Amino acid sequence: MSEARKELIAIVGRGGVDDTPGNLKSRSGTEWSPSPGSTCAALIVFPHNTEDVSEIMKVCHRRRIPVTGFSGGTSLDGALASTRGGICIDFSRMNRILKVHVRDMDVVVQPAVGWEDLNERLAEMDLFFPPDPGPGAQIGGMIGTGCSGTNAYRYGTMKDWVISTTVVLADGTIVKTRNRPRKSSAGYDLTRLIVGSSGTLGLVTEAVLKVTSKPKNELVAVIAFPSTAKAVSTVIDVVQKGIMLAAVELLDDNTMRAVNESGYSNKEWKETPTLFVRFSGTKSAVQEQVDILKALAGKHGRESFESSSDPEQIKNLWAARKTALWSLIAQKRDPSDKFLGSDVAVPISRLSEIIEEVNSKVKAAGLLGSTLGHVGDGNFHASILYGEKDKVTAQRIIADIQRRGIEMEGTVTGEHGVGLALRDMLEVELGESAVDMMRKIKFALDPLCLLNCDKIVRVEHNDGQ
Repeated sequence: MSEARKELIAIVGRGGVDDTPGNLKSRSGTEWSPSPGSTCAALIVFPHNTEDVSEIMKVCHRRRIPVTGFSGGTSLDGALASTRGGICIDFSRMNRILKVHVRDMDVVVQPAVGWEDLNERLAEMDLFFPPDPGPGAQIGGMIGTGCSGTNAYRYGTMKDWVISTTVVLADGTIVKTRNRPRKSSAGYDLTRLIVGSSGTLGLVTEAVLKVTSKPKNELVAVIAFPSTAKAVSTVIDVVQKGIMLAAVELLDDNTMRAVNESGYSNKEWKETPTLFVRFSGTKSAVQEQVDILKALAGKHGRESFESSSDPEQIKNLWAARKTALWSLIAQKRDPSDKFLGSDVAVPISRLSEIIEEVNSKVKAAGLLGSTLGHVGDGNFHASILYGEKDKVTAQRIIADIQRRGIEMEGTVTGEHGVGLALRDMLEVELGESAVDMMRKIKFALDPLCLLNCDKIVRVEHNDGQ
């Protein structure tokens, strides 16, 4: 590695290589996505452009050095773990919005551009980029996980907003997967192959993203219900009527309690299952949607209905949803407690059933937990806090939830990606043949298994991970 370090310094400069232990550890795991054991990279390398990444990969390919990409670090399920050491390519210095094509409604960005920063810039031009995962997420990581967020019900997921990527392969080859038109039938869809691949097939160094017009006349409603089933039934009615809400989110009673106790919100909330709904469109369309939703919620026994179109109030109301994860983590009984979560998605008609099963299991085990979900598309997150003595119990509950989701014809991951944690469940969900096909794609593009190895599929049956 010492000789490789000299070559890497020649590419990015002495300030572009770091081996500080704390920095190495933070790039391999987080509190919400821990790395197994103490494995981490030996070096962090900071490229400035696509050519730097290509030259770095040529060094690593020649010397057989494993590589893990890092862009934002907000992902879950062990996606960051440098399971085989090697180097971490940190894209934080590749954080530029390169071009904004206003008339074409697309942008060209580097991987460390945050979605929040991008939308701040786009707002000046009355434009909007819809995917909205957790705070701090960056475009490279969002492409890697195929993420979505609260806007997915109306706008779709990350795959629907990526037109093209520039990718560096394991041997340093630079590939552009598409040109800029909104549609193309030119060969295999390499862009879709890269989206959701977690950096296992190539490293994204640029992306062309679609944007749309900034939502108008936004309004947020918060509706409390006596039960999860009644909240979900309301949403099913909304979906069946074809009402395209901007977003519709469900927080259960445990989550609402955590939000109250955490102090992240400046409002006291009813501690019952609650829908957070966002509307946008013409003033008349928004008002019509609000009236319909209020009537449907009333049919299902809503306990309260609060709404606002004031921008500051909207921000305050929606903050409860966006800080829900941090609110739960703040509930730790002991500082050493760990966080474990799931990302199951099921047909919406089965959503209340599986959420109630989850809450029953967590309560019976005496653990702290909650569920929240992108209820419009059947995706929900069950989260558990546990101490070391309850680790096996917490893992069993999460595994049971995932298997139950598959039994309901759902998926174990709606938006977080497979990472390390869900590799075996992937085979349960899709079958051995489908996973073997993925493995063949991996080895076709990365035969030395240098790029984020051990993620998505097992490359060795007994890899110890």
